Amino acid sequence: MKKIVTVFCVFFSLVLNAQLTDIARIEYSFIPKGNSDDQYTRVRALINYPIELKEDTYFVIGTDYNRIYLNLNDNYPFNKSFLETITVIDLNLAYTYKMNEKWRVAYSISPRLASTLNEKITNKDFFINGGVFFIKDRTKAIDVEKPYRLILGLTYNTTTGIPFPLPLVSYYRELNKKWSYTVGIPRMNLKYNINEKNNLQSFLGLDGYFAHLQRPTSVNGNQVDNISLSVIVAGLGYEYQFAKHLVWYAYSGATLRMNNVLRNENRENVFTLDNVNTFYLRTGIKFKI
Repeated sequence: MKKIVTVFCVFFSLVLNAQLTDIARIEYSFIPKGNSDDQYTRVRALINYPIELKEDTYFVIGTDYNRIYLNLNDNYPFNKSFLETITVIDLNLAYTYKMNEKWRVAYSISPRLASTLNEKITNKDFFINGGVFFIKDRTKAIDVEKPYRLILGLTYNTTTGIPFPLPLVSYYRELNKKWSYTVGIPRMNLKYNINEKNNLQSFLGLDGYFAHLQRPTSVNGNQVDNISLSVIVAGLGYEYQFAKHLVWYAYSGATLRMNNVLRNENRENVFTLDNVNTFYLRTGIKFKI
């Protein structure tokens, strides 16, 4: 079990879109538009499975499905019908092995379909994400006073529009049996364990998406081909453990930065749908090890 936990910690650190050690998850997110009837909602489901190739060497396969509903009820200078829903599907693949007693290396690649899916699928609907990572996991060590996990890596994401790998650093540390914290990107938190079934945490994190519009349209004389949402959110979270591996969670707070934008084929800003900070909610059930 300890080896499997380590593998999942590695894998979910690579894809950067799930809590550590989650095997499966169903989730709902909600962001209303300030002073408006518009709202953004997302339904998400993910599942992942490790395959042991040999001792301390694993291949991990998984998928992450997102269905996004924009619910644009305000008046806009274009036909909104092509923007009703967005689908984002990742196929997550990772290979990991131990370099030595302290360090593990992992390679990840995640082909992505991100599109409105109202026409035939083309190569413009596909994106590639990936990276290489080095993990030092001392969370189960008995020779350290305060267990920790350090992850160093390089990530490449075609949806960012930056044509070179970006560095990643994530550091987790247990202060004592009650308190722990994580510093890094895309999420930082400070967690307090009330007891074995309940915990509270404050958090700061990133959320959003980038997708291709299969029905390009003209907005104020300019063609739009893509849509993106990027938010920085902060707030409080609560988790309740129903059983040993089954957890319900809810995170609520506010956006510190909000940018929902229609973009052209060069990913330049053409029309801003929303940039007003507002309420944020994310809740779901997860199965973890």
